[in-house]
Amino acid sequence: MSSNPAHREAEEIATALTALGILPAGRELSLTPLGGGVSCDVWRADLGTGPVCVKRALPKLRVEAEWYAPAGRAASEVEWFRLVRGIEPDWAPRVIAEDRERHLFVMEYLPAETHPVWKVQLAQGVVEAGFASMVGTALARIHATTADRPDIAARFANREQFHALRIDPYLLTAADKNPKVADIVRGVADGIESSRIALMHGDVSPKNILCGPKGPVFLDAETTSYGDPAFDLAFCLNHLLLKCVWHPQWTDAYLEAFAALKTSYLAGVTWEEIAPLEARTVGILPALLLARVDGKSPVEYLTAESNKSLVRYTAVAMLQDRPNSMDEIQSRWADAMCRQI
Repeated sequence: MSSNPAHREAEEIATALTALGILPAGRELSLTPLGGGVSCDVWRADLGTGPVCVKRALPKLRVEAEWYAPAGRAASEVEWFRLVRGIEPDWAPRVIAEDRERHLFVMEYLPAETHPVWKVQLAQGVVEAGFASMVGTALARIHATTADRPDIAARFANREQFHALRIDPYLLTAADKNPKVADIVRGVADGIESSRIALMHGDVSPKNILCGPKGPVFLDAETTSYGDPAFDLAFCLNHLLLKCVWHPQWTDAYLEAFAALKTSYLAGVTWEEIAPLEARTVGILPALLLARVDGKSPVEYLTAESNKSLVRYTAVAMLQDRPNSMDEIQSRWADAMCRQI
């Protein structure tokens, strides 16, 4: 085996694809890294029949802090994709094959020409409230379909995995760094961990959503667990607020997308009354804002301390004086952005 890390990776992936019957034995494999982020490696693999996408989970995540998570989460991600495709085939990529021993799977390759990444669109000022509304509608339907389902709860009983990937590195780490609101944030974390309401994706971020011809395509479901659907809603809305700090010139458009996603999601809530779900979302959202500047995986695009301080100050204020609704969060965030400008 080659001593070159890139060559060694290619050999390992080629061996796995051959074992899965996707790559003929002895055929050379062309791999192009696609930037899997902190938790995984993702490649485009060019086969004789066309390109596919190969993803492999990492046991140690690529961040400055020590952060480990069970690599078996790759199997949970495959299960989430298959379940969601049973709800609506266009909302998740098709899984071609999986190798659970290597924590690796192969899925269809969706080119950027037809499936641009939503985060890239937002970063370029292409902010369509209609697409945000479609994301909210899809997310609510997934939650509605999986709510109060003991069979699905048993399939996705991933509490340890979710704790390692979300609760500890995001919320508990942020709590440790912000003693004034530490008890509040820990209370939010406890509430999420104790909930068994519907299936969470766990990472509903614009970087993990493709803008497909028929609507959103959700990627990176490795954090999936049965829990609180309010976490998914808050997680996505959180990113739309953070984009305002990144590109303040498009604040109005980002907040319009925030409102559209929130409204369409709430319109699809059938499994519980809206009031308690919104109350939980209002509690989780500022805790996640704080986590994205003080957790183990801070957003990479907020590098200026002034921007981090704005997010931290506003999040702490909302944790100490909780808003009554998501509309109030939007209003208070708009006020904060006006002070920044």
